[in-house]
Amino acid sequence: MLVFITFVTLLVLTSTRSTLLRIKKLEDWVLDSVGLFFQGIMIPILQISFVYQIYQYCFPSMKTSLNLHPVLGFILSFVLVDYLYYWNHRLFHTRYLWCIHQVHHTMTNMDVLGTSRNTLWTSLFIVYLWVHSFFIYLLQDSTWYVLGVSLTSALDLWRHSNFGITGKSWLYYCLYSWLILPQDHAWHHASHENGGNYGANLKIWDKIHGTYLDYDDFPDSLGVETKLSLSQKLLLPF
Repeated sequence: MLVFITFVTLLVLTSTRSTLLRIKKLEDWVLDSVGLFFQGIMIPILQISFVYQIYQYCFPSMKTSLNLHPVLGFILSFVLVDYLYYWNHRLFHTRYLWCIHQVHHTMTNMDVLGTSRNTLWTSLFIVYLWVHSFFIYLLQDSTWYVLGVSLTSALDLWRHSNFGITGKSWLYYCLYSWLILPQDHAWHHASHENGGNYGANLKIWDKIHGTYLDYDDFPDSLGVETKLSLSQKLLLPF
């Protein structure tokens, strides 16, 4: 519910900035729509119907074997899995996996519809698909873990929007030192940057590993150029 409310709210706010949606090309609409459907509907179904069943088959005795305090369950999801994603994301920017991630970087404007712009296969290589299912399988009570998953997804939608918070607001001073903000992630998508700000939720991973890009405002230009056709953008690397 949190993710749905966040998506609808950001979509409505984006529609008020009419130029953002008007300048989207038909190809971008197709890519973003297919991506949202695949990541928002098909991946959760895949997690429940296939990945979860794999764990039941391979590790039958481990089901609900992990008893964690609710707060630790949330930290596991929101913090520790976030660190796994940091490295997962950095690997996407290596020459070995860039072919399936570059489509996400064809966004030339930050808007919530482009959050899931990817090839159809990219989600299969994202750590979330496999790790979340595994921990939900292990945990006796996964409620707070799932809350962390939902908050991460909601922040991902916000992070891909152009609704940043200014340096003059109290909210900015509360969040800017530790949370990846929309303007931080926009610099990850900047045309003239070659990586950085790989974290999803927390800035600490980029700061520890020297990949943090520290800017207060949005970059002037976004996106990488590619000569890929629409079918290639959907089906790479196959």
